This record gives sequence, structure tokens and C-alpha cells, in this order.
Amino acid sequence: MRRGIPPLLLLLFLLTWGCAGPEIRPPAHPAQAPPVTVPSANARGFADAIVAIVQPGDSYSSLAGKYLGDPSMDWFLSEFNGSTLPAPGRDVLIPLAGFAPGGLWPTGYQTVPVLTYHKLSRNGAPDAMTVREADFEAQMRFLRENGYRVIPLDDLFEFLRFRRQIPARSVVITFDDGWRSVYDIALPILKKYGYPATLFVYTDLIVGSTETLSWEQVRELSRSGFDIQCHSKTHRYLGRKERKESFRDYFEAVRKEIVESSKIIRKHTGREVKYLAYPYGDTNALVAAMTRQEGFRLAFTVERESAPFFSNDYRVSRAMIYGSFTLKDFGNNLTIFRKFGSE
Repeated sequence: MRRGIPPLLLLLFLLTWGCAGPEIRPPAHPAQAPPVTVPSANARGFADAIVAIVQPGDSYSSLAGKYLGDPSMDWFLSEFNGSTLPAPGRDVLIPLAGFAPGGLWPTGYQTVPVLTYHKLSRNGAPDAMTVREADFEAQMRFLRENGYRVIPLDDLFEFLRFRRQIPARSVVITFDDGWRSVYDIALPILKKYGYPATLFVYTDLIVGSTETLSWEQVRELSRSGFDIQCHSKTHRYLGRKERKESFRDYFEAVRKEIVESSKIIRKHTGREVKYLAYPYGDTNALVAAMTRQEGFRLAFTVERESAPFFSNDYRVSRAMIYGSFTLKDFGNNLTIFRKFGSE
């Protein structure tokens, strides 16, 4: 093998090549990639990899498009071969299977920041639940300029189940409740950057007003790429009984909160409901077990840390982004790697 492939990555690749790595699929495109034809003059194909000779004008994006069927998989080639593409005439390795399942490396493991927003404001003063439009725009630009890749919740789920490798600098964006500013302010900015996002709605709030979303707006958000998921029916604390509430009444109330709200969301969007954000991040063992029994894939708290592959599926952490945050504060919530022994 000629120069161009870092020795450590090549060693990792060879050590894991005989094992079934996670499936490599375009992260934002569900359609099956077309069959790849390997030009014999410039590349040689093997069962799980292609060794290509870099041509003038090649980039990781063009190579990913040529050999993987998706230019957006440039991160996959870059992370394996190094950030700088080898010079023309040198070899570059195109893996056809994952090389870092679960984001595991000899020195540590990948973690995924799941960011949580509530309201956005154009002119109002920021507070714990309200981020100014200009600050939100700056945060989205910060992600782009610093090489972060925003992925949908489905990709996070596949990563947590060891089914998919995701970019090393992956981030998930979520919104809670169902405020009108998600439609008026967040949607245009997210479209500008091409970022997917999830909106966790509590269905009693979706009444259509100057402050809250209507179901038609929720449907338009869904058509525009938002994943609409469950945040309960009334936004009550799920992890605790109310005063004078019997255990039977509490059990039935919690079940109603998650089951009825899911039915309402499916009715209005026609989409599958498979993720839950606990109101206030509040849960307990009973709620988690019920959530699992009702078929939810993941459920989220608001514990301020990034999610590793070994996260509890029904206590996945999210970081709330406050309106008072500076860009430095925002960046401090973007932990993407933990070294072994640093916890």
C-alpha cells in the first residue's frame, strides 16, 4: 500500500475487517444508492473496500459520490484516510463497511450532543426558555463553520444500536412543546443550513394562536423535514404522582399521556411516533418501562451531557440551550468524544 492512509487507521481497519461492521448508508437519503462500477484503470475492488488512485480534481465528496453513491458521505472517507486527501497518483482507501462501530477508538469513544430548544424570539429579551433569532442563527452557523454534522434522530437510534456509523462530529437538534416560533423563525434558518430537526409536541398546546402552532403548521413542518414526535398530552410531570392521586389513577394517567398524544400526532401527521421527550426530563422506572412497552425506541431526559453508544435507551441525555448562552457556552455543550479514564 502506498502512502496516503494513516497507519493507525489502517491497522484498525485490518483488525476489524473480518467482523461485520455497521451498515454504511447515506445518513440523510433513505433511497438505496445505485450500484457502483469500479473503473479498472483507477481503482481495484475488494469484498469490503475499494483502493482508488487519486486523480487530479478529486475530492472526498467526488470520491464518495463515485464509489459510495452519495457525495455527502465525504466525512466517512475523510475520517478513515485523514482530513487531507492524498496527492494525485496516491492511493486512497474507500471502505464499504463501518470501521468504528459505536464510535469506539483505542483512546476513547464518540458521544453525540442532543440539543434542546423551546422558544425563539425576534425582538424579545432572552430567558431560560427563549433564544433570540440572531443567537440561534449564530449557533447554526457555528455548527457549519466548525465541521459539525446535524443528523436526524433515526440516525442516532441506529448508532446507539450499533447499526450505523455516523460522523464523528454529529449533533442532533430538537425542539420541545410546540411554540409558533419554531415555524416562523427556526424553520427558515434550518432550511438555509439544510439541517434536520425533531419537534417534540405536547398535543394540548397545539391550538393555533399567535404563540402556539396549529396542526396545519405542524404538518407543514413535517413536510419540510421536521420529525414530529411525542412530548406527552398535557405536559404534566410523568415521574411523580399528583397530590391525592392513587397509584391506579397515576398509572392510567401516565399511560394516557403517552398513548393518546401519540395517537393524536399520528392522526394529524400520518407519521410514525417512536420517540418521547419526558416533560421536564422527569421519569422513573415505571414510566421508562411503560414507554418501552408502548413501542417507543428512545426516550429523552434533559441531563446536560452528550450521548454515548451505551446510553440507556429510555434515559438518553439532552442539553437545554438557554437564551443567556454565549457562543462559548453553546460550544461547551458540544462534547463529541470522551477519552478513556477522563470520566
